[in-house]
Amino acid sequence: MKHLLKLLDLSGEEIIDILNLADQLKYETKHGIEHPHLKGKALGMIFEKSSTRTRVSFEVGINQLGGYAVVLSSEGSQIGRGEPVQDTARVLSRYVDGIMIRTFSQGEVEDLAKHGSVPVINGLTDFCHPCQVLADLMTIREFKGSLEGLKLCFIGDGNNMMNSLIVGGLKVGMAVSVACPEGYRPPKEILEFASQHNGFQLTDSPAEAAQDADVVITDVWTSMGQEEERAKREAAFKGYCIDEALMAKAKPDAMVQHCLPAHRGEEIGESVFEGNAKYIFEEAENRLHAQKAVMVKTMG
Repeated sequence: MKHLLKLLDLSGEEIIDILNLADQLKYETKHGIEHPHLKGKALGMIFEKSSTRTRVSFEVGINQLGGYAVVLSSEGSQIGRGEPVQDTARVLSRYVDGIMIRTFSQGEVEDLAKHGSVPVINGLTDFCHPCQVLADLMTIREFKGSLEGLKLCFIGDGNNMMNSLIVGGLKVGMAVSVACPEGYRPPKEILEFASQHNGFQLTDSPAEAAQDADVVITDVWTSMGQEEERAKREAAFKGYCIDEALMAKAKPDAMVQHCLPAHRGEEIGESVFEGNAKYIFEEAENRLHAQKAVMVKTMG
């Protein structure tokens, strides 16, 4: 695997292969077994969006793999002053062994990979969030035992999380149902992909989407860069909160996930969040292990 730009680029078998390695690396981490697969290698980390989990998990991860991170923010580098992405890619490729970028435009990530000569990992764009969804799938499999045949439900905005969950879920054999209001649906590219798979459902009814779900997932209604739309979005998503009444539609043993940060009382109820905290924070930890697997697969 040369890059991780989006899950659309991977096969179901490649996704499962990453998850298997992530499980192995998690076991080794928990048992104090060193795994310096990337000894001496440098990861350049570009942040044009703020970050907690992505920053810490990648930086700790590359260190645990025997390498080290070089962090670039848009405020402290030429990237934020308008240097063309193709020039950044060609320069960084001479300094580091891999690039992780967390930014707005998917095109910028694709251009980094096109013009650079080292692996590029998408830490988040407005289009997709592959690293988070690999961690989500890892967590689901950890608690449910397998992925194939499960029903995954996402309720909320047709954003990067919904996009990647649709693709990742369908590719590993899950049924996927999503609920979002008109005007907030996933892009055409994602819906065209989903239409080629059995077991996909798009609805504007959260109750319909959650029916008999094994996993229910949500995300904030207003993502970074959309702050001016907050009031409009809160009105549009009224009734889309994952609360106890909605969870009664899912299977009795259904688990809830949230990529964090969570706005309790908006997209998720306080009791639902706390009742599923063991899943949500294991999901957060699994960012570390899934991303280490991605780094080994691309940079190793």
